[in-house]
Amino acid sequence: MAVVSICLVYAFIAQPFKVDGKSMEPNFSTGDYLIVDEITYRFREPVRGEVIVLHNPTNEEEFFIKRVVGLPGEQILVSDNKVFVDGERIDEEYLSTDIKMSDTPPFELREDEFFVMGDNRGSSFDSRDWGPLGRHQIVGVVRIRFWPFGEAQTYKPIISNV
Repeated sequence: MAVVSICLVYAFIAQPFKVDGKSMEPNFSTGDYLIVDEITYRFREPVRGEVIVLHNPTNEEEFFIKRVVGLPGEQILVSDNKVFVDGERIDEEYLSTDIKMSDTPPFELREDEFFVMGDNRGSSFDSRDWGPLGRHQIVGVVRIRFWPFGEAQTYKPIISNV
């Protein structure tokens, strides 16, 4: 019974994820182990500021960790090291203060499209490179960092001012 329960949880509710790469530094680093909630988005849509795990849009076999920046129907623009949603700058408290980003043309998100970026904007392969992320490519939302043990914590959405 325990094995069946574990298999059901792993297949449909939550699964572990190991961070590999520096695209989310300093908030998440290589070697961090996370629990990804796969069920929440069956009942609601992703929220701006949430950290998600997704299928790499250029290679479905790979998984990435990114932060939701833009929601369906919005226009996203990166200019002067800032992100603008529908013309208004969003407050991204989770970023380091010396962040550098290249300017982008505006991205118009359609229904079921999201714009995601790594927190380490200078070293992240994200929506600025591949374009909007389809809803179907999202695996789930990061809920817990359980390793390294001294940095264990739970995560809730960071609601921005837009």
